[in-house]
Amino acid sequence: MSGVGTDASRPTARTSPPSLAQRPWRYAAFFSTYLYQGLVAGFSLTALANHYSGRGVSASEVGLHFALAGLPWTVQPVLWGPLVDRVGPGRRRICALTAIAGSHLALCGLFLVPDAGAIGAVGLVLFAHSLAASLLDTACDRMVMDHVPPDELGRMSACMRIGFVVGTSLSAAVFAWTLSVWPFADSIALLLGLGLAATILPVVVRERPGDALFSLKRHPGLPPARASTFRRFLRRLALGLRRGAVLRILLLCFGLDFVLALFEVRFGVDLVQGQGWDAATLSRLQAGLAFVGGTAGALAIGLWSDRVGRLPALRLLLVASALAFALAGLLIAAGSLGAAAPVLVGLTNILPNLIIVAMVPALMEASRGRAGAATQFEVFMATMNLGSVAGAAASGFVGSLVPIAGVGLLVAFVFAVGAWLCDRRHFLAGKASRVGRTL
Repeated sequence: MSGVGTDASRPTARTSPPSLAQRPWRYAAFFSTYLYQGLVAGFSLTALANHYSGRGVSASEVGLHFALAGLPWTVQPVLWGPLVDRVGPGRRRICALTAIAGSHLALCGLFLVPDAGAIGAVGLVLFAHSLAASLLDTACDRMVMDHVPPDELGRMSACMRIGFVVGTSLSAAVFAWTLSVWPFADSIALLLGLGLAATILPVVVRERPGDALFSLKRHPGLPPARASTFRRFLRRLALGLRRGAVLRILLLCFGLDFVLALFEVRFGVDLVQGQGWDAATLSRLQAGLAFVGGTAGALAIGLWSDRVGRLPALRLLLVASALAFALAGLLIAAGSLGAAAPVLVGLTNILPNLIIVAMVPALMEASRGRAGAATQFEVFMATMNLGSVAGAAASGFVGSLVPIAGVGLLVAFVFAVGAWLCDRRHFLAGKASRVGRTL
């Protein structure tokens, strides 16, 4: 961590333009950054996906839409980690500004798509957007490490999570309506307008007091950037993967998100196409549940996790989620999906959304070491993204082989296995902390 935020820097920070050295501007800038990411995610992964279901698009095609939008996030540590490391402190904001410009430019490509039904063209545009947005996310992660004091990291993590959830919920609810009544181009114009407004603060808030608004020059007095090459990254990653603890954690990260995506895509399509749900109504319900789970729920789980410990909180949430999905599978198998659908939507949306709140502190602890802690943490998160992308892409194929009730029971089984793994001694603590030293 840098010394930004210390007493010595605060008098200068108060008289300087907005910068990350000032606590209110730190929270505002990072909240706004993740609010923007949530706006795009709510549009593309909730409102637009449900809109496709309402138009009769198959689960395979909806899964492809998810996969294209999520693919760049699976290679985020390899693609952008070494680059952001190499530019060094003081210039990582330039990476963020470049990513913001690239994100907006990519979204403008949606104006070239004649209709939302051109799912392949829409997916390619969202793929390009995700390339830029994943650079923004990487740069922000590193700036948090550079500029946020250690005793504020928990609050900052909550701030960013709430920003993302608020953006996702707002976007899903708004665009569920606009996609059903407005021309596609009008919805895109609104998305761009909201996105530009959300990214004003990340653009105007400087990294350090005295920094120019736009400059590639390093701030005077900063230490030289440590070289971070792609080859060095791969070597460290390979060393870490040779440890059994890291492999178990990666399997847990991949498996949980894989089965969740399998169920979510199939369940959403089945509700709209099989049960006659209105796509806009489903989007609003999911948005409301995500908002409750990602704000008040996230805060409660964070406080509870700090009180009872990382693994007990994560383990209990996994057990609760396993029971919820087992109940969902049994009710669907018994032919009670229609009456139980609202309850199942609640159970299968709120609990999994809370798991990530309990999981992130455990993964951060597993990533601690002499060097490369942020890289290892990004590898864990990218593995979760890869699981989600793979599950979405496979949802159509698996659905042709296994009924939705069976998929629900599969989710329950994987979550139960995850809870058992978390109960193993030193799974995420002792052994994993030694693994961090290899990365």
